[in-house]
Amino acid sequence: MVQYTLKEDPEAVIKIPGKDSKKAREKAMNQLMDLMDSGKLKTSLNQGFSPNDFIEVQTTVPTKPSPQEDEVAQAVQILNLLASLKLKMQELQQQALKTRAIVDLLFSDEPISEEDVLQLKEGFKVLKKFAQANIQYRETRKRAESARAILDRALQLK
Repeated sequence: MVQYTLKEDPEAVIKIPGKDSKKAREKAMNQLMDLMDSGKLKTSLNQGFSPNDFIEVQTTVPTKPSPQEDEVAQAVQILNLLASLKLKMQELQQQALKTRAIVDLLFSDEPISEEDVLQLKEGFKVLKKFAQANIQYRETRKRAESARAILDRALQLK
C-alpha cells in the first residue's frame, strides 16, 4: 500500500494498493479528482496539479524494544556511570592524598603553619568528595560486573 499527500493539504491522504509507480500515481490522481468534485479537499489547487506533484507518505511502525534490548541499554548506562565515577575519583584522589598528608601533621608534635591549616580546611571538602566518589564507584562497580556480563552475552563474546 502506497500513500500520497499534497503539499497544499498535508492532511489529505490518498491510499493506493501496491507500491509507488506511474500507474499508482494515476489512480491517486483519479481519487484526488473525486475528492475535489465531492468538496472533501480543503484546497482548490488553483495552480494545477500533476501526478508527479504527489508526496509519498512513508510510514514507519514504531517498535517497542525487547526486554533484552532494554537490559543492554541499562547495562550500557551502568558502564557509562562507572566510567564517569572512575574519572571523578581519579581526579579527586591526588588532591585527597595531599590533604591526607597534611592531616598527619595534626597528630605529630611538629608545628603546623597557618597555611597548612587553610589547606586542610579546603582539603577536607576534597576528602569528603573523594570518599563519596570512591564509595559510589565501588558500589557501581559491583553492579557493572553484571552489566558487563549482559553486554558480553549481547555481543556473544563469552
